[in-house]
Amino acid sequence: MLDALQAWWWTHAPVLVVLWPLGTAVLLLLWGDHGDSSQGGGHASGRRAWRRALSVGSVALGLLHAAALVARADTGGWAVYALGEWPAPFGIVLVLDRLAALMVLLTHLVALPVLWYACGGWDTRGRHFHAIFHFQLMGLGGAFVTGDLFNLFVFFEVLLIASYVLLLHGQGRERLRMGVHYVVLNLTASALFLIALAIVYGVTGTLNMADVARRVAALSGSDARLVQAAALLLLVVFGLKAALVPLYAWLPGVYAAASAPVAALFAIMTKVGVYAVVRVHGAVLADVMPTVWPWLLAAALLTSVVAVLGALAAHGMGRMVGYLTVASVGTIAIGVALGTPQALSAALYYMVASTLVVAALFLFVELVAAQRGAMADRLQPAAAVREPVALGMLMLLAAASAAGLPPLPGFVGKVMLLQSALGQPAQVGVWAVVLGAGLLTLLALVRAGVVMFWHVQPAEPAPSAGGSGWLLAAPWGLIGLTVLVAVAAGPIKAYTDATARQLADRAGYLQAVLGVAGDGGGETTRPYDGRLTPPAPPLEEPR
Repeated sequence: MLDALQAWWWTHAPVLVVLWPLGTAVLLLLWGDHGDSSQGGGHASGRRAWRRALSVGSVALGLLHAAALVARADTGGWAVYALGEWPAPFGIVLVLDRLAALMVLLTHLVALPVLWYACGGWDTRGRHFHAIFHFQLMGLGGAFVTGDLFNLFVFFEVLLIASYVLLLHGQGRERLRMGVHYVVLNLTASALFLIALAIVYGVTGTLNMADVARRVAALSGSDARLVQAAALLLLVVFGLKAALVPLYAWLPGVYAAASAPVAALFAIMTKVGVYAVVRVHGAVLADVMPTVWPWLLAAALLTSVVAVLGALAAHGMGRMVGYLTVASVGTIAIGVALGTPQALSAALYYMVASTLVVAALFLFVELVAAQRGAMADRLQPAAAVREPVALGMLMLLAAASAAGLPPLPGFVGKVMLLQSALGQPAQVGVWAVVLGAGLLTLLALVRAGVVMFWHVQPAEPAPSAGGSGWLLAAPWGLIGLTVLVAVAAGPIKAYTDATARQLADRAGYLQAVLGVAGDGGGETTRPYDGRLTPPAPPLEEPR
């Protein structure tokens, strides 16, 4: 009985990633928030408390579910869910593997403390915050488990529409101004996305990821060049969403303008772009992308350099953390662009650590700004903060991990990345950028810490809200998870190593999704040829 229940759960696990937050969002919308405000009466306060309990409880259960997915995915194989029982490639499929499970878990690890922080008051500054928050989780989860390129676009739009609303939550002129930039850029990217998908479909006759991968491998001549053009368009789209140079300039201003919990949640958004590059270019379109990886590596190296220089030049803590977000994406993209399983494993490990640290820093910025009076997060002398020990230690640990100091996970991830570059043609450049960016990141954060905690004016601290046990629990929880990532570096690295190997096993993926004959399921043991995926099996019709 228990085995049958576990088998049923694993079969339906991919769709549960989407349906759970969707169902919660619908319930919250039906519940409504009329008359709910921070100054509401007893009835409004009671409704607000129940809404918060439902929202936080749903994310907590989603986190437990995500942890179970990672544990099950680590045993190997793929969970494939055919919507409407239409077999691939004729129907839509959701596919769960090690990478998808890891991304779903990371999303919930960020979402739970961020939502807890938002319940300290931010959720009452606009309509339907909790419902939109769960629609955002639905879009993120769907993007990670979809096995169809068009539905990757659909879930991108779901999470982007939710992010538009969350960005404007709390209102304000600066949020509206940056929100317009954000919407225009992403609508442009969506148009390019559709054009690229139209080209792929016109050439291959399918948008199922597994089917596209096996058909692209058999293309030649003008058809191959057309798909390569579509792949380059998709790289621009994903590069914009990941904020790679030269498509990064929108991020620091947008994230600095967003409310603290929204900016912290958005720490996972750039990773969606990186995930899409790994999934689509590293596996599905790998056969038409051999010349792109050096260009991606150059963009990743330049992203790290430009971002840390921007962090050094920033006049506000919020923009500085925004630039550090871009710098972390550059470091992750270096591992992806190196194109080896070892480098990809290092990138995945560093992605987990850096996402948690960036989310904690965004929450930290608001906690400090609330205690510095009119200066807020500007890097200028102001009133002393009321909680220098708690906030100072929080910044110290976050800065040490972001800069890559031992023994925190930022250091572990960067060492793994440097080791993976040994013997590569770009070894000198990778080592110089990774080490140099770490040093400049440390200098930027030290400068900010000195201004905020040492260069203070003899004035009374701001009487408004600042750190409290409720609010401090969220960033400290994220930092605690960061420390845990360092403590559990061995098992996590083993998982990311297995993830990289599974991504290279295209034959197993085709067998799981399409049922076509390949080299067998499981992880490939064939020699690695420098790409993220081995050659595809011969083209043949699905059973």
